[in-house]
Amino acid sequence: MEDHPLPASPALDRPSLSPSLDRRAELSEFLRSRRARLRPADVGLPDFGRHRRVPGLRREELAQLAGVSVAYYTRLEQGNGRNVSAEVLDSIARALRLSDAEHAHLTHLAKGKQHKKKPSGRPQQVRAPLAQLLDAMEGVPAYIVGRRSEILAWNRLAAAVFGDWAELPAAERNWARLTFLRPDYRDLFVDWEQKAIDIVCQLRMDAGCYPDDTRLSALVGELSVKSEEFRRLWATHDVKEKSHGLKRMHHSLVGELSLNYESFRMPDDMDQALVTYHAEPGSASAEALRLLASWGRDATRVPSAP
Repeated sequence: MEDHPLPASPALDRPSLSPSLDRRAELSEFLRSRRARLRPADVGLPDFGRHRRVPGLRREELAQLAGVSVAYYTRLEQGNGRNVSAEVLDSIARALRLSDAEHAHLTHLAKGKQHKKKPSGRPQQVRAPLAQLLDAMEGVPAYIVGRRSEILAWNRLAAAVFGDWAELPAAERNWARLTFLRPDYRDLFVDWEQKAIDIVCQLRMDAGCYPDDTRLSALVGELSVKSEEFRRLWATHDVKEKSHGLKRMHHSLVGELSLNYESFRMPDDMDQALVTYHAEPGSASAEALRLLASWGRDATRVPSAP
């Protein structure tokens, strides 16, 4: 594959724990982290492990697999993706065994999302018909989540399951802050670690799409200072999008809940997603949801501040 010329740039050796959303630094660290997780045997290369000073593939091995020169790949890994072609990025993504989400993230970091506008400082808005749909979903906990993991709208049963977010300051209606900074949410999720991973992975995706989002940068900075767990997970540079799955919770009123969730991106605003939860018909969790729905506002609970 023919290399496309990239002007040389100095290496970006920022610490991986940095909350900076600088696109060049993010590109450099992301490529390094993906290369480090691959062993030569993973890609059909001989492994002379005792001669390796660092884990993972060498730059020259990755360049060979991608069909580009070592100098070209080195400049890209130093954060200079300005003139890289989609074809070369596809080849590097294949060589690194990237998932679809990781491939998209690499493209955002290298080339930017030219079709998206820079986020404004105005609050994200939920369309009135969508808010009405939430209210009509009486037996299903549901909410709308936007950029930066902000919780934008929810129905009564979601408040009964997760807490009455209406009683929280607007800035605190954020899944990242709730998960990492409020002990009651650590107690709510049986697999808190997985919930935390999912949130950080989505924030990484947001950072790739909107590196100039100052509110996102401030959120990452705040969490990096206040939460050791967030710093650890942010340093992995992992990205993924989960559209469905199972969440197990321990509710203070009804005990154990096992709920399947589905996430639906809004066609007219891909930064917003409708997230719904439901229980298996006839299960104890289904009966618990029915009880919460019948109790109305008496079932809502607001996590206490740490």
